Amino acid sequence: MREGWAAFAAVATAVGSAVCHAAEDRWHFDDGGGNWADLVPVGGGRAVLLGWDREGETYFRGAASYFDRPETDLLAGAPDWWAPPVEEAERPYHWVGFVYGFDGGWTRADYAASDGFARVGLPAVSAQACRELCAEFCADAVATVDPVALGAVVAAGTQVTESQLAALLGGEGDPAAGVAAARRFLG
Repeated sequence: MREGWAAFAAVATAVGSAVCHAAEDRWHFDDGGGNWADLVPVGGGRAVLLGWDREGETYFRGAASYFDRPETDLLAGAPDWWAPPVEEAERPYHWVGFVYGFDGGWTRADYAASDGFARVGLPAVSAQACRELCAEFCADAVATVDPVALGAVVAAGTQVTESQLAALLGGEGDPAAGVAAARRFLG
């Protein structure tokens, strides 16, 4: 997950967008249209991945009452360590529509509704998803995205270089800022 997230952060930051970044306590992705995801390390090799997709069918806590929908308990049967990142995320974002916990493998509460995770557009889901999202963000900077340069940036992930970003962006943008954004995913 780290490499795709970092590659996209590098491209987005280099073209002047703040939709994806790593902070001290989380990795953040926002598609600019209301969908978002955060990965929050909680120690001991564990992490919580949570977010919201505006077309999801799960309504947790405040979202259930706001949208007048039945509530989906995204924490049903979950270990206690899932709750703090969810509660923290509810403050700025208001709504959480999916929560997954990692403790050697990914799990979530048992519910049938589509939680929107597959649609949120997270670049870390696959190399192909990352390439597509990076290409979309490059479109304003370059007339034609070079697939070789794009592949090099995606493959480099946290180790992307200024020259790789410059090749992808045709000399446009701020490759140094992009490299710095990618490196934050190592911390």
